[in-house]
Amino acid sequence: MNDRLLAVLATANPDKVAEIREILQDTGLYLQERPTGLGEIDETGATIEENAILKARTVGEYAGVPAVADDTGLEVASLGGRPGVHSSRYAGPDASYADNVNALLKELAQVGVLDVADRGARFVTVACLWMPGNEVILARGVVEGYITLNVAGNGWGYDPVFVPLEGDGRTFAEMSPGEKNVISHRGRAFRELASLIKKKYGQ
Repeated sequence: MNDRLLAVLATANPDKVAEIREILQDTGLYLQERPTGLGEIDETGATIEENAILKARTVGEYAGVPAVADDTGLEVASLGGRPGVHSSRYAGPDASYADNVNALLKELAQVGVLDVADRGARFVTVACLWMPGNEVILARGVVEGYITLNVAGNGWGYDPVFVPLEGDGRTFAEMSPGEKNVISHRGRAFRELASLIKKKYGQ
C-alpha cells in the first residue's frame, strides 16, 4: 500500500461529503469525489449495514478503485426504532431535511409522546470501505440522545431535533462541526474505520 489510500466517496450529499472529509482529514485517506456519471443508487438493503456495503460496492466497481460509504439511521425508541433504515426518505422518496423532521415530530405528537423523557433516540452509522475483489471493512458508531419538541439550530438531516446525551443540552445543529464530530455517530464510525484500515494496510 502507498502512504495514502486512495478511495472514492460513495455519497453525493454535499453536507455529508464535508463532514466525512473533516472527520478523516488527518487519517491518511485520500478521498476523491463520487463520479458524476453515476446515477442514483437504490438503497434496497434491509439494514444500514447492507446499504453501506451496497453503496460502497456500486461506486467502487464503477470507479475501479476502493470506495468509502456510510449509511445512517435514526432510531426512536417510542416509534419502535423508526425511522431507522428509512431515515433519509421518511417523508417520501424526494423528501427534504425539513420534510423528514416534520414527519418525525408529527408522528411523535400523534402517538402522544410529548415528554422529552420519553423521546429517547439514537443515531447509528455504519461506515464501509470496499476494496476491489469484494473485500469489505465495516465500522459502527452510535450516539444516544433524545428528540426535542421543536427545531433548534441550523444543521442538516435530523440534527436540529437531536440532543446527544454526552453534550450540554444543545442539538447537533447548534454545535460547531468540530464539536459535533467529537461525539457524533458518524465521527465515531469513520474514526474506527480509519483505525481498522491502518491496522490492516499499515496506513
